[in-house]
Amino acid sequence: MKIKYVLLLIALLSLSLSALAHDDALAVSSEDIDVTSGGQAYQSYIAYPTDAGSYPAVVLIHSFRGLQQGYRDMTDEFAAEGFVVLAIGWQTFERSPSDALVEQLLLDSIAYLSARADVDPMRIGLTGFCAGGRYTMLFMPQIDAFGAGVAWYGFPNSGDPATPADLVDELDAPMLIIHGTQDRPSPIASIYAYATALGEAGADFELKVYANEPHSFMLEDGDLSRDDVATDAFGEMVRYFRRKLG
Repeated sequence: MKIKYVLLLIALLSLSLSALAHDDALAVSSEDIDVTSGGQAYQSYIAYPTDAGSYPAVVLIHSFRGLQQGYRDMTDEFAAEGFVVLAIGWQTFERSPSDALVEQLLLDSIAYLSARADVDPMRIGLTGFCAGGRYTMLFMPQIDAFGAGVAWYGFPNSGDPATPADLVDELDAPMLIIHGTQDRPSPIASIYAYATALGEAGADFELKVYANEPHSFMLEDGDLSRDDVATDAFGEMVRYFRRKLG
């Protein structure tokens, strides 16, 4: 069990997101694609290194506000760090699909990635923001194919029939939780309670809390934030997946 609580009083050097994890960002290609699930084509976005290789992959679940440009830019910059990143358009057909539909979309996304020549199917992770953070918390304990997860400002007590808090005993893969102390939709107290439950269950997780940051701090008006907090948090995600997925 590994538990880390970090409260940052931000006084960081300004770095560009594209170079924060290492100085040698890879050339990437990106494209709009359809991920087929339940007989429907979900409009999604993928970015991947152009050099041939077998890379770790990450499924990215956007927030309740859709697959905004900021998530596309993040997907590109994440891929430049040596990952194949698939941002799934889970709201293609309805704004609030059932958890069962999203779970099937994730399973079909894993199948899509696993069939790609540039993906190592044994190294697939999951990350999500806002509603996507809840999905990350919810499905990391339920989908064994995910080797690691990063949940951004999620909702541990929301769900029907199950909530993430109901499943803490089932979390076997490592997960990083990122949250801000000024998050009003998902109060930090609920995250501390969730983390306490994870710790009592013996889960392998880390919690990183940013002082004075609100909900959805990685995007500003739909665009990727370039401030010091966003830069640091993006780097935390990249480094975590590097450690846990290899």
